[in-house]
Amino acid sequence: MSHNRAQTLSQWLDARAERTTPCLVDGGANISWAELARRSRRLATGLAELGVKEGDRVGLWLPNRTAWLATFLACARLGAIAVSINTRFRSAEVGDLLRRCGAVVLVYWPGYKEIDFAGILGECDADQLQHLRTVVLYSEDDSRLPDTVIGKRAEPFARLLARPELMHDAATGDSPCIIFTTSGTTKAPKMVLHKQANVLAHARNVARQYGLDAGKRYLLLPPFCGVYGFCSAMAALMADSPLVLEAAWSPRQAGALIEQHRITHFAASNEAVAQLLDAQPGPDAYRSLELVVCANLNPAHADVAQRAAERGITLVGLYGSSEVQALFSHCDPAGAPAMRGRAGGIPASALAKVRTRDPETQQLCAPGMPGELEFLAPESGFVGYFNDAAATHAAFTDDGYFKSGDLGAMDGDGQSFTYLERMGDTLRLGGFLVSPAEIEAVVQEHPSVESCQVVGARTRDAVRAVAFVTARAGLAAPEQDVIAHVAARLAKYKVPVRVIAVDAFPTTASANGTKVQKTKLRDMAESLLGQQG
Repeated sequence: MSHNRAQTLSQWLDARAERTTPCLVDGGANISWAELARRSRRLATGLAELGVKEGDRVGLWLPNRTAWLATFLACARLGAIAVSINTRFRSAEVGDLLRRCGAVVLVYWPGYKEIDFAGILGECDADQLQHLRTVVLYSEDDSRLPDTVIGKRAEPFARLLARPELMHDAATGDSPCIIFTTSGTTKAPKMVLHKQANVLAHARNVARQYGLDAGKRYLLLPPFCGVYGFCSAMAALMADSPLVLEAAWSPRQAGALIEQHRITHFAASNEAVAQLLDAQPGPDAYRSLELVVCANLNPAHADVAQRAAERGITLVGLYGSSEVQALFSHCDPAGAPAMRGRAGGIPASALAKVRTRDPETQQLCAPGMPGELEFLAPESGFVGYFNDAAATHAAFTDDGYFKSGDLGAMDGDGQSFTYLERMGDTLRLGGFLVSPAEIEAVVQEHPSVESCQVVGARTRDAVRAVAFVTARAGLAAPEQDVIAHVAARLAKYKVPVRVIAVDAFPTTASANGTKVQKTKLRDMAESLLGQQG
């Protein structure tokens, strides 16, 4: 079967498995298609011997390394589901995710960036790890690895790689293959489930829209663990564009890789692009670049498209989400910098449709009128929220459009759209969507805190989380103690920059009850941060 008609990830990979040309550049080493196929097939055998079967969940807690991609493809061959876990997650996040997804195997790199992964797991409650049978320990040296971790069987990644190759494909195009987490209305992020056929179809569409082919070279900057990095990688691989990996973000190192490998394409946040431009300010830097795809995550760098244009670099804004996949659309590269740098654009799939709906009247909006963005995405849309039928049902209209929760407007041409902002209180922190309720729940675990409200406050550099708290009777809520408590439980980008004690939250009465006025809290937070300079 041609890889262009492949419905499963294994069919797609097997069609390329005899090629000795490189598909990845990892840590300076070229990894051929043949080697990637060989590693994934051997890992599939190793995982099967650990008891992983169709429908089982396998946690991937790894940075941008070949091991992440090979393990994902091994899971796909078994019909198992890879669960993407951010390496920045800590015990509250990891434990909750492992419990709710029911992962039976967890793969991680004990030596990565000196993160105490075993310690983080040790802080999880026992019931959160009840489904976990085995941890697989990745390593890039000969250091001795333990036989058990937190009382669970530990297997070296290298031992799985030494197994014979598994050639059988247990999946179909409709087989679910990967879970990404996304912010929800409760403290627990929702688990977004995608199937194999749509992962492949979306990668084909993005590769075509971005002009990728075997003559291009793609630098992967966002992490595999997020839908942005994952979709970027799959599009490059689909187009046979060698994919250059870097485990940790460094603008100087990324700039050096662009020059060394003559990179033509990459996708990144506007903050990362700004840092790259600052890292090599010379007019002759980055001459190989043909297209930079940019997610406008940080309002402090809204001018990055113009800055790039002044250097002769074409930068386009985009739109995406965990539910319809990243790189769902991008703006016209031929437009003026201010227009092509905005979020939104034309969908990559010719079958996709976009419309907006007035959240109050529930009527569809005319072009130019803001409303909730709704998407019909037959080639990139998600299967549903894992183990949450109610949330899945609520996410769709009666005629099958996904209700994004994003505010946007259709452009006058009727084909493209502009994203404006999130409709709810969801925060964009460190490049990730975060539910304030998730942070609030952890803050409220502190013994001195009675209740908490978290808002996002814009600073000169980024949006930061700020927590407002009321204290329990007779107790104070020491700011640094609360911050330290959260820092031990959540990823750094979720930790509030300030914890501000108040006697009561500002509220307003409505038909549905009394509501906290987060707008007032946000204004207070930005005023306080502004006073601090």
